[in-house]
Amino acid sequence: MDSLKILVVDDESRMRKLVKDFLQKRNFQVLEAADGEEAMDIFYRERDIALIILDVMMPKMDGWEVCREIRKDNTKIPIIMLTARGDERDELLGFEIGADEYISKPFSPKILVARVEAILRRTGQDFAEDTISAGGIVIDKAAHLATVDGNPMELSFKEFELLTYFLENQGIALSREKILNSVWNYDYFGDARTIDTHVKKLRSKMGDKGEYIRTVWGMGYKFEVDA
Repeated sequence: MDSLKILVVDDESRMRKLVKDFLQKRNFQVLEAADGEEAMDIFYRERDIALIILDVMMPKMDGWEVCREIRKDNTKIPIIMLTARGDERDELLGFEIGADEYISKPFSPKILVARVEAILRRTGQDFAEDTISAGGIVIDKAAHLATVDGNPMELSFKEFELLTYFLENQGIALSREKILNSVWNYDYFGDARTIDTHVKKLRSKMGDKGEYIRTVWGMGYKFEVDA
């Protein structure tokens, strides 16, 4: 399968290279633009771009203008806005004009890539293989099979769904509410402690790898493999 194209728009070449390196490690094809006008030229030329990572503060055309222009032509392509500002008003403006995600600088490139992959899954773009893996844990979604260091794990349906969700959102702190909504669905009127019970069972079945599911105190959990 051909790798998906991602357009990275930032006037800082160092930032573009950093993001590009991390995306290429995940088998994405990366296009680069140093300003808003160049971004629009590439956008109109390359009609199969899967996602755009767009800096706000740029010469010629800023990120807001670029986002508005893109949305006139395409309302579906996912756009992640990057900004050095931490102003809530900027974030709200980004969402109002059609941004899908909003990430403040400085940020972790690993988190950015995780957000990219999560958005592409959410928008139904078929970039993901049926098999995902991390730190010796392998999930075969088609076969509904999970292994740790090559050994099958006996998981319930929800445990399998939960582990898959964690691997698909590596490095992202997930609130109990978000996990409940995503794995148990929005119409589930259960107690968030259900998640704690499932996580406890999942950790035990993962053996030493159970420590990859880290508790984020007062919030929820994060799946993270040591570098």
